[in-house]
Amino acid sequence: MEIRKVLQPEVKPKELYAWAMYDFANSGYTTVVLTTVFSAYFVGVVAQDYDWSTLLLTLTLSASYLLLMLTMPAIGARADQFGRKKMVLFFSTLFCVLATASLAFSGPGYVVWAVVFLLISNYAYGVGEAIIASFLPEIARREALGRVSGWGWGFGYLGGMLTLSLAILIVAYFDHQGLGPEYSVPWVMILTAAIFMVMALPALTFLRQRHQNHTAPLKSRFMLAQVWQSLKSCRQTQPNLFRLLVCGTWYHAGIAVVITLSAVYATQVMGFSMSQVMMMVFTVNLAAAISAAAFGYVQDSLGHKKALALTLLGWLVMVAIASVTQSVLGFWLAATCAGLCIGSSQSAGRAMVGLLAPEDRLAEMYGLWAFAIQLAAIVGPLAYGLITWFSGGNHRLALGSTAVFFVMGLWSLRAVRFDLQAAE
Repeated sequence: MEIRKVLQPEVKPKELYAWAMYDFANSGYTTVVLTTVFSAYFVGVVAQDYDWSTLLLTLTLSASYLLLMLTMPAIGARADQFGRKKMVLFFSTLFCVLATASLAFSGPGYVVWAVVFLLISNYAYGVGEAIIASFLPEIARREALGRVSGWGWGFGYLGGMLTLSLAILIVAYFDHQGLGPEYSVPWVMILTAAIFMVMALPALTFLRQRHQNHTAPLKSRFMLAQVWQSLKSCRQTQPNLFRLLVCGTWYHAGIAVVITLSAVYATQVMGFSMSQVMMMVFTVNLAAAISAAAFGYVQDSLGHKKALALTLLGWLVMVAIASVTQSVLGFWLAATCAGLCIGSSQSAGRAMVGLLAPEDRLAEMYGLWAFAIQLAAIVGPLAYGLITWFSGGNHRLALGSTAVFFVMGLWSLRAVRFDLQAAE
């Protein structure tokens, strides 16, 4: 299929490539900082003197997600009204890059420093992720939202693999010199920040905001009031989108556990070294890149709702395998299954929002989607952290409990309906 056939009128291919490049740019942050290197480094090195270091990690991330929940819908509404999505994208990128680079100065005992800059970087990442997603319906035709979202997500995982590959080389070099993670991780953080900044430049240069909300002035200057107004308006005027937000909250709670705590689980339960964890995540990203790119076609042909249901069933299989297996081979199988599910389920949700959101309120509605995802990111990892704390460090029980989130996601998906123009 020619690229132009999936694009909106007047959208040039270079804009699609620029948009996809942002997925490529920011995936290195989640892959290296949240999923592999820094999360394990925080628990095992920075906060090693705390017996509740895993809970501290989840509390820090939960605080950043809470800030996103309370501010992102209002930021999106203002960006829609004043045509400032690109400006918001620029500053969120800049703050995430600077805060990620600042994590390089975290070392054993530098808990406060690590907590502050992890919180800032993750908050800025979340703002940028919501804003870049809101460009999707302006770029892709309605009937191609699944494919284009999948292309971007799949390309994004390649960016994560690039950053992780270079990080593996850095860690291996310092290991060969007999030096521990307190020497290699700072260089990995600087590398991650640099790749993010350079690869984000095309999006910051070529993206255009085409829709602006001139007809719905903000009802409040206060962000919390604007969040409430946005949720209330969504429930009244876009009931199916509101139901999708509920569904997304449930299943993203489970995904957040995998993204945030898979490295912790691998090191604490399976006895993986840092190098083994990084190789495992590389494999997961490879599977995720393939599934995200390919699954977009399935989503557009099979239907958004059925396609998402398939991925949630896959998540249940993954949780069952990972929480009971005692073998390294079994855990690798679970990790591969997670890779196949994670790209497709995240890409599917992003496309479904684009299908249901009004075109003059895209940033606001994607802000609500970010609200749902951040609520999930608080509930999922925090539940995991609390279960491990109260159970005396039983990570298997904590991981197995995440099945509840995917079951509830499947249940709430039943109520979501699409109009006649949608793929259903």
